[in-house]
Amino acid sequence: MFIPAKFKQDNIDEIISVMCDYPFATLVAQIGAGIEVVHLPVSVESTENGIVLKSHIAKANPFWNMVEEHSKVLVIFNGAHSYISPSYYPTKAKHGRAVPTWNYVVVHAKGDIKYVHEPQAVYQILETLTDEQEAQFDFPWSISDAPSDFIEKLQTAVVGIEVQVGSLEGKWKVSQNQPDENIQGIIDGLKMSTNPMASEMVSLIRQCSKSMLTSK
Repeated sequence: MFIPAKFKQDNIDEIISVMCDYPFATLVAQIGAGIEVVHLPVSVESTENGIVLKSHIAKANPFWNMVEEHSKVLVIFNGAHSYISPSYYPTKAKHGRAVPTWNYVVVHAKGDIKYVHEPQAVYQILETLTDEQEAQFDFPWSISDAPSDFIEKLQTAVVGIEVQVGSLEGKWKVSQNQPDENIQGIIDGLKMSTNPMASEMVSLIRQCSKSMLTSK
């Protein structure tokens, strides 16, 4: 991933936070001369050996037969993103030199893939994924709420996935390359946007702009 210095995110806590806040990821693997892709929910686990990503796919999915165990894979986490109009820039009125762009946050996690078949280990992956997402509800659903024989039957239809992360890259492209007046114009413009991620992008722009000013 090409990351200009202004957009590089080195804070590991910020990177992991995005992975946890946007857990529906894209898993990419190379097979021969081709590429195979799956989209899946991911749980992020910190262990003594580093970060491990856990998920599952349908046993009927040919991915786990096509991509060999211990192959190098890429897991992509897309965070908040938003279209940025040139009309947000006060400098456009001065010289007209402005074009549209897209602000976004993305994390690339690279590592080795492993498949999980042992029933209890698969159950643990499913339980963790469920508990993490159900935590947002007042009355969270649990796997134990369903009949055990029903869960056991469904469980045999999935394959667990673990990715031992070897490297993490974070790109925070949130208008750090713009002068202060344009940054304020972007914030004002996004406040009027119907994009559901606009308010989060405003927070990211403010956070990164504050960090830049503090570091000067």
